Amino acid sequence: MEALWLLIALTTVFGVVVLPALRRRRERQAFERAAASAEERTGVRGGPPEGVSLGKDGDRPSGGLVPVDQLDVRLPGPDPELVAALEETQRTQDWHPAGRLLALTDDTELRWQRVQSLAGAAAMELAHWRATGARPGGHDAGWLRRWRADEPNDAGGAQVYAQFLVWQAMADPGAAEYRIILEEARTVCGEAARLAPADPVPYITELFIARGLSYRRSDFDALWEKIVQRDDRHMGAHLAALPYLSEKWHGSRADAEAFATAAAAAAPEGSLLAALPLFAVYDHLPDVQLSPGMYQGAVIRDAIEAAQFAVNTVRPGHPVEPHVRHLLLCFLVRAERYPEAAEQVRAIDGYVGAIPWVDGENPAGEYAAYRAMAIAGQ
Repeated sequence: MEALWLLIALTTVFGVVVLPALRRRRERQAFERAAASAEERTGVRGGPPEGVSLGKDGDRPSGGLVPVDQLDVRLPGPDPELVAALEETQRTQDWHPAGRLLALTDDTELRWQRVQSLAGAAAMELAHWRATGARPGGHDAGWLRRWRADEPNDAGGAQVYAQFLVWQAMADPGAAEYRIILEEARTVCGEAARLAPADPVPYITELFIARGLSYRRSDFDALWEKIVQRDDRHMGAHLAALPYLSEKWHGSRADAEAFATAAAAAAPEGSLLAALPLFAVYDHLPDVQLSPGMYQGAVIRDAIEAAQFAVNTVRPGHPVEPHVRHLLLCFLVRAERYPEAAEQVRAIDGYVGAIPWVDGENPAGEYAAYRAMAIAGQ
């Protein structure tokens, strides 16, 4: 009898744990083989594709696809004003170019995006400095500390520094100082909110803190109400709020889907909120599931089509539009809808600072694999 129970237990373990793991491994291997084959056919693994020449500065090709080693991980899409200000700031370690640009940024969606990017660039700069030995005279994001020291009453500097602290904490959630850094970020968010009471950006940054510090649902709802009072259609705010409501954090799949569906249903024409259900689907995908059948089902198909509608009707130049297109590229490739995926590549190529790529260890490589499959399959 004991042998029988052992056999049953082993069979259960094999069926519940081993077989799914083997299937996920085979799916991942099949996808990697397909991506490698597509990269070979498109010729963009390590350089520009055949027939594509680089521009005078060597930074971007004059046509075709951007080489993998030149993909910009700082941004989801083009923002030449930000790039110019950021590069001048990092080259000189003078915060004023970034500060002036942010002071002139009134659009709250664009301001949120620029705060995220400036803070992320500072965090990457500091991480690189530490990784290369923290050498004296190296660039260690000192420009951001000087910004706060020189202009403590500048709302822009406070907003960037609060988001910088959030990125610092989230880079190593297992660190002993994780909660300490997030508590400091919450304090700076409060300062930023007092300096610019009508600006939703400090409260949007606090949504990340709410996730990391495990706010009670009532406290999260109160925070969300402050954002809604300032900008109830802010796509960036909805993207920042959604993970808190997911089952990976403090909610459930039903909570996240209800939030996304309600926002999409109430979205006016020209809003990106119709794309929010696709982000809710992404937050609840299994660890590895690359079977096209899953992505061709009704739920994901409807979410994809709603996101396509959103990007096709939104105002030109919406700063959050590239975020939606990056996720669309991922889902369309997995659904084997390659011509539609190639449309997203043409709209966003050159930039990889967005979900789903930033969730992996090699954003440029992940994006390049999907890009190659989209182009090769069209």
